Amino acid sequence: MEFLLIYGTEMSHPFIHRQKFELVSPLFPPLGLLYIGRSLEDEGHHVELLDLFVEKDSISEIKKKMTAVDAVGISVDNDSYNESAQLAHTIKNIDPSIPIIIGGPHCTLYPHDSLLNISAADISVCGDGEQAIKDVAAGLSGGKSFAEIPGIYYREKHDIKPGLPPTFIEDLDSLPFPARHLADKYDYGKCGETYLYRPKLTSMVTTRGCPFRCRYCLRHVLSNERFQQRSAQNVLDELSEINGTYGSVMIGDDTFLADKKRAHKIMDGLIELGSTVDVLIGGARVDSADRDLYKKMKKAGVKAINFGIESGNQDVLDFYNKRISLDQIRKAVRLSNEMNFFSTGTFILGAPLETKRHIEQTIKFARSLPLDNVGFYPLSYRHGSDLWREAVKNGLINENEHEVIADSRRGLANFTQEEMLQFCNKALRRFYVRPTYMTKEFFKAFIANDFRQVKSLIETVLHPTHFHLHNTLARNKNPP
Repeated sequence: MEFLLIYGTEMSHPFIHRQKFELVSPLFPPLGLLYIGRSLEDEGHHVELLDLFVEKDSISEIKKKMTAVDAVGISVDNDSYNESAQLAHTIKNIDPSIPIIIGGPHCTLYPHDSLLNISAADISVCGDGEQAIKDVAAGLSGGKSFAEIPGIYYREKHDIKPGLPPTFIEDLDSLPFPARHLADKYDYGKCGETYLYRPKLTSMVTTRGCPFRCRYCLRHVLSNERFQQRSAQNVLDELSEINGTYGSVMIGDDTFLADKKRAHKIMDGLIELGSTVDVLIGGARVDSADRDLYKKMKKAGVKAINFGIESGNQDVLDFYNKRISLDQIRKAVRLSNEMNFFSTGTFILGAPLETKRHIEQTIKFARSLPLDNVGFYPLSYRHGSDLWREAVKNGLINENEHEVIADSRRGLANFTQEEMLQFCNKALRRFYVRPTYMTKEFFKAFIANDFRQVKSLIETVLHPTHFHLHNTLARNKNPP
């Protein structure tokens, strides 16, 4: 069979310059669809990928591909399911007979209702999709009944029916590596015309789920309350495949360094391999900072690391159940800076207990840290998170609301949503527009003889309307 896998929609693009309406290449390839593509290819099917975040004429390209396609798969997240619904309708208008399969976070959270929300879709896959997509392909070709397929809902005439209960992959090492060649036609890792990392860039994940339970996070829901790790050797096998073909790789785990013993083995293996690929760590907890490990990471080619810091107030960190201290944050960021890693810190403003004093303290705390990049975001109550569940229980949020920005008018914060966005923009400007900060960044760039990040930062400072873009870059470390 011929499959067309589609990622993104033009209007949901995370890096749209809102005033000029210019599309900017996303940082990383759609890893989830590359895993799905590999599963289909292993069954003998032909697969093509369309990344609509990159394509300049999406509809024209879809029409061109549809002439030889047997089925279409669309990745759907909660932020853009309305746009995905429009896309599915557009595809049905081109060819009413084409089967449309949807999957991704929205379908995992709403396995039945995703087909109501995206009425032109025929099949919804929830949870791990690597095996399910093989079964769906067999069902489309008449070799399997949809009622016998685990982890799907399907449309039968006017009814939405369930398949069997979902199954989950027990051994991540059993998964084949993603079909990266499907995305090789696209140029990732750029902010505007500037490469933030060494091209050619790809991404990978070495874990699924998270062993921690921060109150604002829904990762435990998406992973069915499981935390799984690939073995160090399996990770090294994939990195060895990437080495020499790609210049940079983003490891998109939520907490890559949680198992220090495994992390040491991976870094030892990269050093022994003589790897030349730049490694970017998309998620690390500050309590995993360790001098011996960080020194080994530097030797192994780690160039960047992202910390989820969230607040400069201990009472707010405790409210979020972060299980970290301000001293641990300082230690981790200073150690990262000492190793000359490009360090990013993300912060959340708007916890129900936060006052202006809390917000001011978080901004001051961020400015006191030797971070290279920051993101400030208003607190979101996201479906399935502990905060969301508590708000639903207290009647502050409706069960059908997917994501709600903290807002005093709904009893979710001490400030309105508009005020929170103003605080975030103010925090960004106060962080970046500082002589001491720019001097530090130029010095680091001079030592490394690499001015790519500095160029991007200068554009941010000179063009204040770009602050939202840089904020998004800090958040969107990996979009599988």
